[in-house]
Amino acid sequence: MRLIILAVGNRMPEWIQAGFMEYVKRMPYEATIELIEIKPEKRGGGKKTEQLLNAEAIRILGVLPPKCRVVVMDERGRQWTTMKLVDSLIGWMRNGGDTAFIIGSADGLDARIKNLADEILALSTLTLPHGLARVLLAEQLYRVVSFIKHQPYHRD
Repeated sequence: MRLIILAVGNRMPEWIQAGFMEYVKRMPYEATIELIEIKPEKRGGGKKTEQLLNAEAIRILGVLPPKCRVVVMDERGRQWTTMKLVDSLIGWMRNGGDTAFIIGSADGLDARIKNLADEILALSTLTLPHGLARVLLAEQLYRVVSFIKHQPYHRD
């Protein structure tokens, strides 16, 4: 199963890349994490937020793998526990297919992307920098897969 993180934003600081890659390299071959960075629309020039989000939505749709489960990350999404994510990932693995987690830009995501979502989740009710959200999501995915595989990473 591929766990694909589509993240609007590029040119992340080295510490973000290093943190993200630490969890990617720990993942077992049965559940890999892939990152697809989406170039954000250039801010300024009198563009309205709707125009920015629309341009980014077109880019997201252009790289979103077909027939995959879509999970949108949004601070107003559902708050799941790690164990709820475990249960969901077990079900997703049983049903097959890949899962794409979408992290929007500083302005969020276009409604079209949110409407595609099978789930809308929040990592936190706090507003997080988008690079840090990548690292946190990768860590949680690693934690969940480790739990499923009975590896001693997660502790209750």
